[in-house]
Amino acid sequence: MRQAVVGLMWIGISTLSLAHGEAVVGVDRVQAQVIPDGTLPTTVTTPNNLDFTINGGTRSGNNLFHSFSQLSVPTGGSALFNNATEVQTIFARVTGGGASNIDGLLKANGTASLFLLNPNGILFGVNAQLNIGGSFVGTTANSIQFADGTEFSAVNLSSLPLLTMSAPIGVQFGATSSSIRVQGQGHNLLHPPTFTSSVTRDPNLAGLKVPPGQKLVLLGNGVFLDGGVLIAESGQLELGSVSTGTIKFNTATPNWEFNYNAVPSFSDIALTRAALIDASGNPSGSIHLQGKGIRIQESSAVFIQHQGQQAAGRIKVDADVLEINGALPKKDQSLILSENIGSSHGADIDVSARQVVTREGSAIFSTTYKNGGSGGNIVVNATDSILASGFAAFDPSRAGGVLTRTYIGGGRSGNTTVTTSNLSVREGAGITSLVLGGARGGNVQVSADTISLFGENSGTAGGSNIVSTTLFGGDAGSILIDTKQLLLGASGLISASTSGAGNAGSLTIHASEFIDIDGSGSVVSQRSRITASGQLLPPTFRRIYGLPALPTGNGGNLAITSPNIRVRNQGYIAAENVGSGDAGRLQIQANSIELDNQGQIRTATAVGNGGNLEITTRDLLLMRHQSLISARASQFGNGGNIILNAPIAVGLENSDIVANAEKGRGGNIQIATQGIIGLQYRDRLTPENDITASSEFGVNGTVEVNNVGVDPNSGLVELSTTLIDSNQKVAAGCSGTQGSSFVVTGRGGVPQNPSQNVRHDRSWNDMRDLSAFHKPAIAPASTQTATLVEATAWSRNPQTGKVELVAAHPTSSTPSATCASKLNLTQSHI
Repeated sequence: MRQAVVGLMWIGISTLSLAHGEAVVGVDRVQAQVIPDGTLPTTVTTPNNLDFTINGGTRSGNNLFHSFSQLSVPTGGSALFNNATEVQTIFARVTGGGASNIDGLLKANGTASLFLLNPNGILFGVNAQLNIGGSFVGTTANSIQFADGTEFSAVNLSSLPLLTMSAPIGVQFGATSSSIRVQGQGHNLLHPPTFTSSVTRDPNLAGLKVPPGQKLVLLGNGVFLDGGVLIAESGQLELGSVSTGTIKFNTATPNWEFNYNAVPSFSDIALTRAALIDASGNPSGSIHLQGKGIRIQESSAVFIQHQGQQAAGRIKVDADVLEINGALPKKDQSLILSENIGSSHGADIDVSARQVVTREGSAIFSTTYKNGGSGGNIVVNATDSILASGFAAFDPSRAGGVLTRTYIGGGRSGNTTVTTSNLSVREGAGITSLVLGGARGGNVQVSADTISLFGENSGTAGGSNIVSTTLFGGDAGSILIDTKQLLLGASGLISASTSGAGNAGSLTIHASEFIDIDGSGSVVSQRSRITASGQLLPPTFRRIYGLPALPTGNGGNLAITSPNIRVRNQGYIAAENVGSGDAGRLQIQANSIELDNQGQIRTATAVGNGGNLEITTRDLLLMRHQSLISARASQFGNGGNIILNAPIAVGLENSDIVANAEKGRGGNIQIATQGIIGLQYRDRLTPENDITASSEFGVNGTVEVNNVGVDPNSGLVELSTTLIDSNQKVAAGCSGTQGSSFVVTGRGGVPQNPSQNVRHDRSWNDMRDLSAFHKPAIAPASTQTATLVEATAWSRNPQTGKVELVAAHPTSSTPSATCASKLNLTQSHI
């Protein structure tokens, strides 16, 4: 005989507030019931209407099936699945049409895993707990699918279920599937102000937990954590949010594999009010979030702390839009955080989305501490855009973005790879790799069609950035940037640098369309810049991190390639070192480079050797309004060398090319060009446009200018060395003061190009009828033919002022004609 004992209890459910104005209002007094639906031999007993014992059900192999019309657990109560210890998996469905409100304890015997299926929704209250020896799967799907083709459905009850001993392989969602909601008190994780030590986890933190190494899975049409806490120590956490379709999974593998390829549309996941998803442990476990819009807000965290020597898991996020922002009072900013305190590699972070947004200091963050392990790598792939903006209002040192760090005792920090169409970094946020005492910084690789870095952190005086730097400890990692358009303004910066004993990494930038660096708009930070340097950070920043006054490491190398580079308003490109180390090498290749209003390209050093600077342009180098190309050295350093290849180099308004030194040797300057306009060599700087390689107290450098592409002998004709008798070339003529005249008037001057002829005006043709004015000035011609006499001399007519070409008197004693004609030439520029 089947026994069904119904337990009744009233529990309070508070209003659940969600992001974007969404709210779910629970009934103030909800009747808690555990009631079988009669389709399976499930029985329920209760001694106090508070604690429920569930017996019976149908067993198939190691699977046990239960079916309920209602399943809710009251506050302080419990529901025990009293299964045999040989049972490996319990499947419980709810068919009555109401949501399951769990505000007490769900328990099972032995190591059995529990699948809870209710299409009408599952709400875990603040006091909800799990006491299960295996894994827990909560889902609002319509049915669970099995490997042999059978289905355990919560909506199709027309016939008795065909139960199976095979493994589940998926869940099927219908159009009316509801959401899963988890309420809680939030987490109490807290870092020190500069994240210089790892998080201390609270082992007594309340929430939904599974035993170490087990799985905690929530699959719903919307998954919302309002202060909710999910913990799978060294295990696996899976949150999937779909509106319709089938989620496939494989439970035969150590880490269950979930496949969402058969899902046509997704729903949202939201973490609010310090919600926590935690798969930390020795070794750490894995976390996967799959949804449409995934929002991590109000100090919420997706967190893995890896311990020990074994391989770590990973954090994976797949979304249409991922948004991380906001902080509650006395709480950390919202984070996706991988933390390594073990000796192996930390948990990697892999984000795939259409858009990724981090605001108010929130970040995708990987760190490593203590035991020499390397930090987890970060990969962010956003097909449309990434926006990283701002810093935490309660602590300006907590700037947001995509961050990797290694601290004292840590190994190398993780590498960062960012791929998107449009990367926008604002208000002091950044993509950074930072060494704070660890072995070495990770490399940073950014690929985007457009990259724009604008704005500054008013609290730390840091600019919006892509940075790899070492403050103290090991060497910084390298940066590789591949983009079409790169724009920096209002303190935006890209930097591979050192501010301590470690060396700066290299920086390579390829921009296929243009680079624009605008130094205007800075308020508390330095001007916009691209640097590979040993740098002096602002005093506020040095005070926060306890940095030395000057770095001792070497600056890095910097290579830039772009068709068009524009640097203006005191913006600059530099490979330099303000400390005792050497400056790096700076190479730039472009079609055209424009420096305006104190724009600079420079290498510089204080004590070490100045860096070498190589600039190659295909078309033009233009420098205006006190712009500068420099390889200077101050104090005891030697000036760097400058190699400039430009068809045209123009320097105007006190713009200079300088390789000077103070006490060391001046650098060498080599310029290969077809033409220099405005710039001139001088032995020292002047208010003019200078090229100089001087040393104030040492040996001057050299300046060498090679004019290439112009042959000074081209267009010249070698003249004969044999003298010619002019009398053999010019016929004798006659001169006169009366008669007709022939006048030629031209513009004069010389051709613009020595290889071209002077372009004459249109040929003159006098169309007047001159027959009435024609009077022969000579006697009737004799029968003897007249001899033409050529002009041989110039004379100026005192009456007209015209220059006349005339013939001298013939040498023959018997002239052939009486000449009275005049040949006049008037040149407009004689």
